[in-house]
Amino acid sequence: MELHERTSTQSYIERPPLAELAGAVRTVWIQRTGPTPYRQRHMPTGGVELHFPIGAPPRFLGPLTGPRIEVIPPHTTLIGVRLHPGAAPPLPTPLDALVDEQVDLDALWGSTAERLGASVAAAAAAAGPDAALGLIQRHLLRTFRCAGRSDPLIREAARRLMPWHPVEIGALAEHLAISTTQLWRRCLEQVGVSPKALQRTLRFQGFLALAQAGATPSWHTGAHGLAGLAVEVGYADQAHLSRECARLTGLSPTELLGGSRDQCGCGHDHAAAYEPFLAIRAVSPPRL
Repeated sequence: MELHERTSTQSYIERPPLAELAGAVRTVWIQRTGPTPYRQRHMPTGGVELHFPIGAPPRFLGPLTGPRIEVIPPHTTLIGVRLHPGAAPPLPTPLDALVDEQVDLDALWGSTAERLGASVAAAAAAAGPDAALGLIQRHLLRTFRCAGRSDPLIREAARRLMPWHPVEIGALAEHLAISTTQLWRRCLEQVGVSPKALQRTLRFQGFLALAQAGATPSWHTGAHGLAGLAVEVGYADQAHLSRECARLTGLSPTELLGGSRDQCGCGHDHAAAYEPFLAIRAVSPPRL
């Protein structure tokens, strides 16, 4: 996800993807900047992102392991797509070669990216950014249909690594009927990071999902407020959460949440991005 600085001259609208893309795409958004450059802090989500700034080349943001600061130019309209872990579109290279990298999409998709970027700009000019977003999603739908489904083993691994019921990596490999080494290798190729690193990222995303939903910690945590939410997603205590928050975002939980437990510092509604985490919380799998 992104942490944006507050300003009255920019807008950010996030929404769920097309239903047919829900298995691969976590959320989509449209962002507009105002008359000044806009400083944005990207944070690890476990997945990759596609960015389409109208009138500029589309970009690919690889899996992040820490915060990344980007300055978006003034008067920019940017359409974004965030994918689930292990659900990246077809690429010519394993994802671990793109960790913490942002590259022009044409370096990965060639002329296809150039044509798509031009079509997105034309659609935005003719009918607005919503039309451009629809075009991008339809393109991704065709791309995934042609490429086939992503590795079901990695999809299941990512599901089991979600928070609520922490699992040991060795037990996960045994459940998947592969060796720990095979799980590690396939996760690097298709997610970009190790299973343990993905688990840590998803645990933090689970915390953010609860915090942004204004959730109350479950009774069994024995704690309240941020400490209770931290324990619920698998942190040992609030100090453990604070260390991970600093590592993944460069900020403390208080700075990240803007001093409030029910929104991030940007004040934007990220419900679409966090709904998959809250849904899994309600029907989380048993311990392995």
